[in-house]
Amino acid sequence: MWKNDKGFTLIEMMIVLFVITILLLITIPNVTKHQSSISSKGCEGLENMVQAEIQAYQIDHNKLPTSISDLKGGYLKEEPVCPDGRKIIVRDGEAVIQ
Repeated sequence: MWKNDKGFTLIEMMIVLFVITILLLITIPNVTKHQSSISSKGCEGLENMVQAEIQAYQIDHNKLPTSISDLKGGYLKEEPVCPDGRKIIVRDGEAVIQ
C-alpha cells in the first residue's frame, strides 16, 4: 500500500537544507570581505566615466568645464556620488574623488 508513494523523505530534505546552508556560510563571508574592494572599484569606474564626459565637454565647447554643474544636463543627469558616499568634483579639468 505505501510502496507506490513518491516524494522526499524528511531525511532527504534535511540533507538538502544542510548542503544549502553550508554553501551560504561559505559564500556570504567572501562577499562581505570584498565589499570595500567592490566599492572602491565602483568609485574608480565612476571617476573614469566623469573624465570621459569632461573630454566630451571640451570637444564640444573648446574649453574645460570649471565644475560638475557645467556637465549637468547635457553630459551628466545628476551629481556623481560614489557607492561609499564620496563625491566626484572637477578640478583643473580632471575628475577627482573628494
